[in-house]
Amino acid sequence: MTSLRTSRVGTRSLGAAVAAAGLLATLLSAAPASATPDPGDLTPGAAGSRQSADAAPEGRELAPGEIPGKDEIVHSRNIKHLANIPSTDSTVINSDLAFQGKYAYAGNYSGFTIYDIGNPKAPKTVSQVLCPGGQNDISVQGDLLFLSTDSSRSDDSCNSVSQPATEKSSWEGIKIFDIKDKKNPKYIKSVETSCGSHTHTVVPGHRGDVYLYVSSYSPNEAFPDCKPPHDGISVIKVPKKAPTQAAVVSFPILFPDGGNPGGPVNPGVSKTTGCHDITVLPSKNLAAGACMGDGILFDISKPEEPRVIDRVQDNVNFAFWHSATFNEQANKVVFTDELGGGGGATCNAVVGPDRGADGIYDITGRGDQRKLVFKSYFKIPRHQADTENCVAHNGSLIPVGGGRDIMVQAWYQGGVSVWDFTDSTKPKEIGYFERGPLSTDTLGVGGSWSAYYYNGHIYSNDIAKGLDVLRLDDWRTESAKWVWMDRLNVQSQPEYR
Repeated sequence: MTSLRTSRVGTRSLGAAVAAAGLLATLLSAAPASATPDPGDLTPGAAGSRQSADAAPEGRELAPGEIPGKDEIVHSRNIKHLANIPSTDSTVINSDLAFQGKYAYAGNYSGFTIYDIGNPKAPKTVSQVLCPGGQNDISVQGDLLFLSTDSSRSDDSCNSVSQPATEKSSWEGIKIFDIKDKKNPKYIKSVETSCGSHTHTVVPGHRGDVYLYVSSYSPNEAFPDCKPPHDGISVIKVPKKAPTQAAVVSFPILFPDGGNPGGPVNPGVSKTTGCHDITVLPSKNLAAGACMGDGILFDISKPEEPRVIDRVQDNVNFAFWHSATFNEQANKVVFTDELGGGGGATCNAVVGPDRGADGIYDITGRGDQRKLVFKSYFKIPRHQADTENCVAHNGSLIPVGGGRDIMVQAWYQGGVSVWDFTDSTKPKEIGYFERGPLSTDTLGVGGSWSAYYYNGHIYSNDIAKGLDVLRLDDWRTESAKWVWMDRLNVQSQPEYR
């Protein structure tokens, strides 16, 4: 274990006395004063028993309408659970994933972990870096690792403690590590950004330089470094030959009109005060932004000056535009809605199939005339218990080619879903993996935060249970096993062929 701090700082607790029904009612009421995407203020609940990598159970297939027992592993016939590396600290939330070579990099609210996945059936922990700061969104490029800090800290060190954002000296932003030595990553640089860095996206530049599009939101007049308006993103340039000279080079305004006003104009919809996540498609100079109350399509041919092409809203069923995924042909975008901030039980009959779902949009037209055209919603067809937080979250394409569109996606306690959206109007689930509720009595916080396909396997970072490795065997996805990548930052989508 590599420790880059001396004192332990835990995440804040939701409070054990909150009942599931009461919390759900709060989360699904009219638009909150400030958005709360991702359960960053919550503690993984009722983690229960853990399976070792050597004892991953086979599981079984669910009967129609059935909810599995507490902690029970279930999955479709075309998915096999190969391994699990349990979390070493059940109080810490696990977050996003990135990949390079035979390594997986997993963020968590206390830092990040590097895994050796050279043998997917027996992954191994290489190192753990302790550097607190939610939510530690993560990406890798060459010998560099980038980590997002979106919680107000006393300074930019890995020994920092929580400090109110009302203090001018507080710090939030991007941390950069040298990961040439996987067993001993070195913290080499920090870049402070306006309103912190909830997520970030790697964008290729010239001569090997890279840019980071930093997404952040929820300004407040009381925050010296995060005052409204906050209608854009921070762009950081990272010189390949001198990464310690990384700095903010621009702050492009994406919403000159302020974006979606949210409630009370649009009840139940988040006011747009920045972006939550951006996915770029460098091969097409395109990007799709999930920006709280808005979904946007923009041109990134000039990385320091991204330019909005089209913008859409859904003030009927979308509460918080969370993330985006292009298909391989770049003529569709899947946007996710994080209804309830990831802490609510929204995968049930009461909420229904259209809220807390994915929205599938076709891209029509050419050049600056391109438009995002809504086609349908997709939500997992398996109802979850009222004690399970569940909503659309992070996923990636499975590179099957041939004009077919299939992706794998995390749904918190709804588990991992593999679904086909080749027909934009008729998406359907073709595989799944999930665990039963963490608790049958109270609403717990857990499940898959990110589920990504990388070099023949699905990797899921479970909030409470740690790293899961799955194998998908299905005739519709066999062609993907021939696609081999040396790196995958999901928010910087590769051209697979």
